[in-house]
Amino acid sequence: MLDESLLDSPEALAHADTHGLLRAAAEVGAHVRTAVRSATDSGLSELHPDGRPRAVLVAGPGPATACAADMLGALTNGAMPVTLLRPYGPLAVPEALRWTLPGWVGALDLLLVATPDGAEPGLTALIEQAYRRGCTVVTVSPPASPAATLTGETHGLAVPLAAGPVAGWSSPPAPPSQQGDPAGRNAQQVQHAQQQAATASAASPAVLWSLLTPLLVLCDRLGLFSADPSALQSLADRLDHVAERCGPAIDTYSNPAKSLATELTGSLPLLWSEGAIAGAVARHGATTLAALPGLPALTAELPEAMAVHSSLLSGALAASSDPEDFFRDRVEEPESLRARIMLLRQQALFEDSAVVAVRDLSHAHEVPLSELEPVDGSNPLEAAAELIATVDFAAVYLLLADGGPSWS
Repeated sequence: MLDESLLDSPEALAHADTHGLLRAAAEVGAHVRTAVRSATDSGLSELHPDGRPRAVLVAGPGPATACAADMLGALTNGAMPVTLLRPYGPLAVPEALRWTLPGWVGALDLLLVATPDGAEPGLTALIEQAYRRGCTVVTVSPPASPAATLTGETHGLAVPLAAGPVAGWSSPPAPPSQQGDPAGRNAQQVQHAQQQAATASAASPAVLWSLLTPLLVLCDRLGLFSADPSALQSLADRLDHVAERCGPAIDTYSNPAKSLATELTGSLPLLWSEGAIAGAVARHGATTLAALPGLPALTAELPEAMAVHSSLLSGALAASSDPEDFFRDRVEEPESLRARIMLLRQQALFEDSAVVAVRDLSHAHEVPLSELEPVDGSNPLEAAAELIATVDFAAVYLLLADGGPSWS
């Protein structure tokens, strides 16, 4: 159960945040600036490509790479196909994951490999496959990693991942033989806890921006969308602004992320989005809410969302579905999840018919509604930054106020 009193106690939040997630969320603006400098030093910002690629493919482990691919696709606004290559193989054994290129990929295409590790055998095999096909490769990974080294050897461009504590997360717990296992957990339980920690580490806020920023610089050079130095500076400034508004010292009533965390507790969030940017943020939000506080969420885009999730608004998950709720034993019986619409908008310049319809639907079915939108006049990059950072802060607050990570 969410401890709302903890949200308004910076000291208690700091004590509960044993993995430094709030700091990681607050420092994403600095990560963007560091990544821009790293990309500039690698020569990425000085590229003069001969035309655009036919298609862009993105490969790498974890939710950060998936969100980066989603964001690139949204920012190109359909001008360039952006395809995420999903791995196959046992998730519990990262070194066994494999990626493969579609059969149509060739010399006209661009492969982007983004990884905070760079030692995955499956990615080096993918780079070799791309080289044989004549496909151009750009890798964002730690310097001197196997992926970076092979990219250079095969005439690709290796961009060093910005130095620093990218994950913002401490190491997963050690096996019982190393820490005494005071709780008597067996090896399988410890392995599960380690997998949870690894998944949550990959969802740490700093990872996404360290991987995404060099790709933004590259796409600007390719002419796919505008992400010049001034735009990236504005992006970092917006992330800093969100960190100021959503930081632990700001009270809940004036803190968008803390307010959102209290609204989402005990709910099944239905993340409805309007616009390509908001759609990418919604999918990132669902992944982050599952990875950090363990809160399931569903996503859908407007206007189809109102039909796709219609049964959830009037079925067993609806707020009005339990008439005996007043008489429930609130100590012995856990409170069941209730659907809550979370509307994500890319722009807040006007009230269109879809948004009005969502509000009417929420009122008619007595389903609570949360709305999240950037400030007026935001460009796509700034809008994405504000939405993503606010959702990330809310996910961290949900995790901390609900007792902290279960794998600690």
